[in-house]
Amino acid sequence: MMPTTNRRKQKQGKDTAVQGTNDSSVVSKVSAAARGYFHDHFIQHFVCKVSRRAPLINRGYYVRWRAVDHCVRRFLHVTENCPQRQILSLGAGFDSLYFRLHADGALASTVVFEVDFPDVARRKAALITSNASLRETLDPQLSSPTGAVYVCSAQYRLLGLDIREESQVKEALGSAGLDWAVPTLILSEVVLTYMETKWSDVVVSWAAKLLPHSLFVMYEQIRPCDPFGSIMQDHFNKLNSTLHALRQYPDAATQTRRFLDKGWEQCVCLDMNDFYLRLVPEEERRRVDVLEPFDEYEEWHQKCSHYFILTASRGSCTAQALLTNPPAAAVQPSQGVAVLGVSAVSVSVEGLGMASASLSPGRLLLTGGSSRGGRGAASRLLLRDRGDWRSVSVEPSQDLGVRLYHTVTSLPGGGLVVYGGRSSPLNPITGLFKITLDPCDRPPPAESESEDRNVVKLCVEQMLFSDDSALPPQRWRHTATIISHKGEVEGHSFPLSLLLINNMSLFIFSTGEDFLFVFGGKNQCEAALSDAHFLCVDQQHWTEIPVEGAAPAARHSHSASSYQGGVVVFGGLDRSSVPLGDVVLLRPTDGGFIWERIEVQPPPVPRYSHSAHVIGDQLVLVGGVWLHSDGVPGVAIIDLATRGSVEFRLDTTSVPWPLMLHSFCCELTDSEEPELILIGGGGNCFSFGTHLNPQPVTVDLRPALT
Repeated sequence: MMPTTNRRKQKQGKDTAVQGTNDSSVVSKVSAAARGYFHDHFIQHFVCKVSRRAPLINRGYYVRWRAVDHCVRRFLHVTENCPQRQILSLGAGFDSLYFRLHADGALASTVVFEVDFPDVARRKAALITSNASLRETLDPQLSSPTGAVYVCSAQYRLLGLDIREESQVKEALGSAGLDWAVPTLILSEVVLTYMETKWSDVVVSWAAKLLPHSLFVMYEQIRPCDPFGSIMQDHFNKLNSTLHALRQYPDAATQTRRFLDKGWEQCVCLDMNDFYLRLVPEEERRRVDVLEPFDEYEEWHQKCSHYFILTASRGSCTAQALLTNPPAAAVQPSQGVAVLGVSAVSVSVEGLGMASASLSPGRLLLTGGSSRGGRGAASRLLLRDRGDWRSVSVEPSQDLGVRLYHTVTSLPGGGLVVYGGRSSPLNPITGLFKITLDPCDRPPPAESESEDRNVVKLCVEQMLFSDDSALPPQRWRHTATIISHKGEVEGHSFPLSLLLINNMSLFIFSTGEDFLFVFGGKNQCEAALSDAHFLCVDQQHWTEIPVEGAAPAARHSHSASSYQGGVVVFGGLDRSSVPLGDVVLLRPTDGGFIWERIEVQPPPVPRYSHSAHVIGDQLVLVGGVWLHSDGVPGVAIIDLATRGSVEFRLDTTSVPWPLMLHSFCCELTDSEEPELILIGGGGNCFSFGTHLNPQPVTVDLRPALT
């Protein structure tokens, strides 16, 4: 057994580490406020220096602030006619809640009590008393601090004590003037989870017992077992600030049951995706969208799915301040019995936002993307020799430039077309490139000892058009798919066009049989695009083709797969950043093309940043991001003939964990069996670090397609 002195020192060390999370949090709050996410003129007084955080972190702290502010304002509204009310903030840290509410005139008949470790309370008291802007919100004549009270004003009391000790809490708060019988808001922002669960349960219990007319508001983490949750847990473990509550209360349902079992009468728990999309007005969300350049949707939605806001009530008065329950799930997917096997490929390739396509059987070209070394222009070729994959360097005849979220599309006659992308959310990439293998270059076999066997030469030609007005608007997160038309387009002739390749002029007449179909995406001006464009492949000319039917909603990060001469589009994010789950077919007609919606039963789970392939009549969807499902996104099969769908889980036990299946590449392996190779993927996991899948994996589709 560990000696008592050692246990005490270990506990003090962990408490100190937890206190450090306050300092990091307040810097991030200051950054978000400085960028205009919310108005808080007081938070800056609690930091020595303002540091600008990444847009993803600013958004994360904004939604936290918005959720807590929503609950506090709701409590103040429903209790506005009460002669007295209280706010008790547990583990308050350097929060500025009292000062903001006081400045807004929102604290009529209200006293705010803040509690934290004595060291934190002592530091905060010193900051308050030494700052005129903070000090002037308090009574001119402050009562002298005594015992656990470090600041004592008519409407504000700051205490230093350990909330794990019920008797200490009851005595200290009672001495400070807290009235156990009046309506009380109890606030806990990422506090209880740092305690061992037996102690946080004690806090939940004593709060229900001692405050019979109260509303408990809690903001914390959930979902520890999926890839993002794994990175999140590792981060806090390294900080010696373990998230204990996740073990026993891993989701919203178990957190709700926890409060009901500990004496609370009602409880509503929402993850932050639910809160943001349901309780933040669309106009406000649009305001946030334009505050700074942003293109980390996957990481944003995952962050929001791993945090929740909870309200629990005691007494009839505070019950009116509860959050509203989310509606029942609209999508109930059919779960397949089979589990699809996933195997690792012994090649080191990582990156997100790359694009891939098959140059020829067994040769996959990877371009662009971002890795640990930053955004890069280097391309790689994956070669398959006797069933094994190897990576070789590429020597292009001209530079493709730095680009992410672009497309690379295989052409029917051979070669590839590279289109779109961005180097940053403010810098879309222009230019259209055609890539072919150098006819004089043949990679030696894997067993060759040649020094240059790991370099493949590519011919890269930039296509320049004489009529710039016909060019589509710049974009990224779009799709570019080959479609075909087997006859003349009725009432439409393709004009003679001037094409410049490497400064050589060619007059070519278009027949319009094969087209590169570009659809959707986004750019620095539009949150999502709905326009469609056709590039005649043989004559390399942007042209117009009649398209009937209602076009799909604007979207980006969707998928589009060639099917029966047309294209089948699935999912994506709409202009409000809500995932879509619709299936839309662009079908050839005698006079052009027509959009048709396919009603699938049961409806597939909405998702984006996924990959898709058509095998026969089966649309195979792989990975992606959706808002509420747990675990690694797997594979969904949509039968385009019967219009049914089935979701399949992945067996990831034999591959490196975590496996993040978004912002990745996915190709059929050209093997005899239906198999996919997934390359790259990952993302910046909020402030917890960046994860990139270290190597490709393959997925055996046989159980799903039989």
